[in-house]
Amino acid sequence: MTEGPRSRQGLWAVIGASSAGTLIEWYDFYIFGSLATVLAGAFFPKGDDLAALLGTLATFATGFVVRPFGAIVFGRVGDVVGRKHAFLVTLLIMGGSTMAIGLLPTYEQAGMIAPILLVTLRLLQGLALGGEYGGAATYVAEHAPPDRRGFCTSFIQTTATLGLFVSLGVILLCRTRMGEQAFATWGWRIPFLGSVVLVLFSYVIRRRLQESPVFESMKAQGRVSRNPIRESFGNRENLRLVILSLLGATMGQGVVWYTGQFYALYFLQTQLKVDYVLCNQIVAGALLCATPFFVVFGSLSDRIGRKPLILLGCTLAVLTWIPIYQAMTVAATAAGGPRALHLGALIFVQVLWVTMVYGPIAAYLVELFPVRIRYTSMSLPYHIGNGVFGGLVPVVGLWMVDRTGHPLAGLAYPMLVASITVVVGGLFLPERHGARLDT
Repeated sequence: MTEGPRSRQGLWAVIGASSAGTLIEWYDFYIFGSLATVLAGAFFPKGDDLAALLGTLATFATGFVVRPFGAIVFGRVGDVVGRKHAFLVTLLIMGGSTMAIGLLPTYEQAGMIAPILLVTLRLLQGLALGGEYGGAATYVAEHAPPDRRGFCTSFIQTTATLGLFVSLGVILLCRTRMGEQAFATWGWRIPFLGSVVLVLFSYVIRRRLQESPVFESMKAQGRVSRNPIRESFGNRENLRLVILSLLGATMGQGVVWYTGQFYALYFLQTQLKVDYVLCNQIVAGALLCATPFFVVFGSLSDRIGRKPLILLGCTLAVLTWIPIYQAMTVAATAAGGPRALHLGALIFVQVLWVTMVYGPIAAYLVELFPVRIRYTSMSLPYHIGNGVFGGLVPVVGLWMVDRTGHPLAGLAYPMLVASITVVVGGLFLPERHGARLDT
């Protein structure tokens, strides 16, 4: 058998194990961003709160910027050695780096060594995540039936949002149980240290999985690429697909994701001055309510195609962000205090656009590239679009607000990027839903 699951039960085991591990990696990666305001006080000099926050967000962004390098390194491992081996290694690197952050000395204890160590571990996190996503998405897609590929891979797509949700939930639990003073002093370490248990559990589950049937068949036929990096980016036609998938899909998806979730959270905290705990509760509630729509849109893409949904989500985001953030400002500054339900609904709409764009994109990228170089080829545009263009949204947005003094100036960057994706994707992006994966 060259394509499709070995059995229905086996398919769900593949989806469950892959999704659980990816969720844990996203949790490890995003817990840093969820604790940005706390880490700013622990790892940077005190005195200028905005400068410390921007420094923390810049450190947060380094993890995104390095993700394309992780995509190249582990993409090669996945295309030469196997999908399973690559995402086992990335899981352990991510877990070890996250635990180590929980053990770091603070700026008061170690001076500049503290932020340097923090940046180093953040770079390792980014490298690991750069290899994880492509492996999990490719692995699940190569097990799935062609007519349910969007549905099956959509569970991988839920993990980024669920990872953020879990990180917010763990932080809220620790913060409310321990109190603000204890949490700011040492309690922030617990979410980092506790992740090691989840990582080891996921590693044990993943080790029991078999290799992708598509990869096994290719290996048995002696068709494994000797140099997937050169084949991916040295071949003109494949390089064209890499560039088109970046400009016409993943960079728009990236800014929609990070604007609707992370930037919304920082906007509530820094611009609207909503209570920290309430901010996290509002965003967590919106994420939880919107998460099922990843599967809805992933499944819908099996019937109508991936491209229309991706471009529609980008278009709706560009058209609605300004009125949404204006409405958030009104709701947060209402007489009698912030209107939590109203704010939650406004963030839910933003996350709904995220699910429309993000739900189908794993299946789209897997179907776009040939089996010999799939892991490498799909991982790079995904992590440049999602990691670089998307990951820079919070720090660029807050910097633009600080420079211009206009509270909505931070939306200019994601609106520009998403608009480029709509134009390029609409004119040049191919549609290949349901295509064979073993050719």
